[in-house]
Amino acid sequence: MMDCFASLAMTEDRGRDSFPAFFATAHDRPCLAAALFCFNVFEMSKHTAEEVVRRATTAFNSGRPGEARKLCEEGLGRQPRDPMLNHLLAAVLFSSGEVQPARAHVETSLAQQPANAAAHLLAARIARAAGDLDGALSHLDRAIALAPQREAFLEKARTLDQAGLRLQARAAWRAILEVVPTNTEAAARLGRLAWEDGDHAAAATLLERSAKNDAPASVWFDLGLARQDLRDPNGAVTAYRKALEKRPDHAEAALNLGVVLQEKGDLDGAMRAYAEAYRLRPQTFGTIAMALTSAPHGRLWLDEASLRRSLGG
Repeated sequence: MMDCFASLAMTEDRGRDSFPAFFATAHDRPCLAAALFCFNVFEMSKHTAEEVVRRATTAFNSGRPGEARKLCEEGLGRQPRDPMLNHLLAAVLFSSGEVQPARAHVETSLAQQPANAAAHLLAARIARAAGDLDGALSHLDRAIALAPQREAFLEKARTLDQAGLRLQARAAWRAILEVVPTNTEAAARLGRLAWEDGDHAAAATLLERSAKNDAPASVWFDLGLARQDLRDPNGAVTAYRKALEKRPDHAEAALNLGVVLQEKGDLDGAMRAYAEAYRLRPQTFGTIAMALTSAPHGRLWLDEASLRRSLGG
């Protein structure tokens, strides 16, 4: 959730509640000119919304979310409608998985500052997590209209993807990739969509752009699928093994690895992969049995119990 705080600080709103306005004028305020009142002013400033937000953000970034939450809640006890405090508390709550309370606070913030693009972006993420994809898209359209920033376009593409709006999602990911050719997330999603459409060559090309060392298991798994369909068993084995390295509990990657190794004639390696898939997900037994008994490089078992024992079950 670090990006929530970054977007909060980057908001272009320059009204009463924005950070730049506070710090640009702090030294010019008449009360600060009188040394006699400096101590009292300092004590009062600790309770302003701007100061509470700064202290809470520092606490959160230092790994103390509980302290950040407490500071926000104390500040809202004095100023319950303050947009910055509600925005920040929403981000803190969202970071800990408290979606509905987070949503209530970001909506309160937007009711006070409806032109805050960063708050709309956070509201969209929270709405998507809550399953309200229409609400998320509405917030994203507003955020983009106010401040067309890359993160808002990425979030919209993710939301369209999640909503199953394939044509719109593909167009959104393509637009991102055209502007930022190095965006691995866009390439990965376009690769997956291409594979689902049966364009395995395009899928492999796009997924290879995404399959870097820091790529998640899902990218390597999708690349394995594309290479397997292209009859590239060595490339598929490498990709599936990378997926398992990234996510050792990926039963489907282990199952597919077994299939490819069996097709290569490495039955011992295939049995090890099948055994791992069966251990991770016993429901794969039927698929394993079918693969072992129907492929050219297979084995026959006298009964189901014998095969289960061979798989370690």
